[in-house]
Amino acid sequence: MKPLIIFAALLIQSLLIGQTKEIEFANLAKYAEKNKNVTPPKALLYGNSITEGWVNTMPDFFLKNNYIGRGISGQTSAQLLLRFRQDVIDLNPKIIIIKIGTNDIAENNGPYSEQFTLGNIESMVEIAKQNKIKVILASVLPASEYVWRKSITNVAEKIVSLNKGILKLAQKHKIPYLDYHTKLKNSVGGLDKDMAEDGVHPTPKCYEIMAKMAKEAIDKRK
Repeated sequence: MKPLIIFAALLIQSLLIGQTKEIEFANLAKYAEKNKNVTPPKALLYGNSITEGWVNTMPDFFLKNNYIGRGISGQTSAQLLLRFRQDVIDLNPKIIIIKIGTNDIAENNGPYSEQFTLGNIESMVEIAKQNKIKVILASVLPASEYVWRKSITNVAEKIVSLNKGILKLAQKHKIPYLDYHTKLKNSVGGLDKDMAEDGVHPTPKCYEIMAKMAKEAIDKRK
């Protein structure tokens, strides 16, 4: 085999391996089958385990309002950006609520950079707007520590700072900001036990509050 052909074959193999890792990183398989049978929803709620848990806890809320959820546990803003076309654009929702960032701060996939996270969120906003999908940016929920990664310090302060950045993005793009944080936070900037037993993942009571806020925001975004 000629050297040029060998090089081309190796290059293609390398690209395919890289693509496979990217697909696995984004977990595109999670909703691949469900997406085949989706009719355009009124709203799509996009995020991590908090969004995934919301659908599992309140399925009737999503069904009766023609909402769908596309949350994946543990994911960061980079992973949401990678699967944005498959799990958002191709489903053609009228409205999307983007709520992401806590797993970035928890360093689930490496060191945290607020600007990197905000850049990923802004990229999603820009892609959605280009595809005529109305966007609502939601705050990161309060948390004072991560039980799965207690080495992360100043969690509450980092969340407040990121939320300020998300609010600025909403103002820059003239889109609504859904402020769960102010409504739900306790005196130390976290969530009380009745709102989240582990301090991060909402209880049914917390989801009920969030549902009311989300529906109001969606109805105003017509």
